Amino acid sequence: MSRSETPQRVLAFDFGLRQIGVAVGNALLGTSQPLTVLRARDGQPQWAQLEALLKEWQPDLLLVGDPLNMDGSVSELAERSRKFGRRLRGRYQLPVTLVDERLTSFEVKREQREAGHRGDYRENPIDSLAAELILNDWLRDPAAHQQLP
Repeated sequence: MSRSETPQRVLAFDFGLRQIGVAVGNALLGTSQPLTVLRARDGQPQWAQLEALLKEWQPDLLLVGDPLNMDGSVSELAERSRKFGRRLRGRYQLPVTLVDERLTSFEVKREQREAGHRGDYRENPIDSLAAELILNDWLRDPAAHQQLP
């Protein structure tokens, strides 16, 4: 499959300064699953771990959550998330799409509480679940999201 065709396999990232959630999905089947949480230092992942995921899953497209402010303005974290997306694109020569992720972590925590989980999020990070929500938002309407300029 060429890169110009509709992407089939997609990796999604929920960017954070200390950890980055990762999920994988298949656009043709409309499926997704949380994968892992990568540890990060000031927003910098361990690139070897990230590269191993890319080699294993061989995605056609990368999604990066865009943590905008509630009013739609670009937050400081959104700037850092976009920089992470540009680094991904530059290092791995893959297209990167930004997906508005306002309230994804809040939504995951709500879902976890409703399911009866009261875990400590330091012990059981929810970042990969947030990445899956980002991926599912994209799966519902890929055209609604912008490719990283």
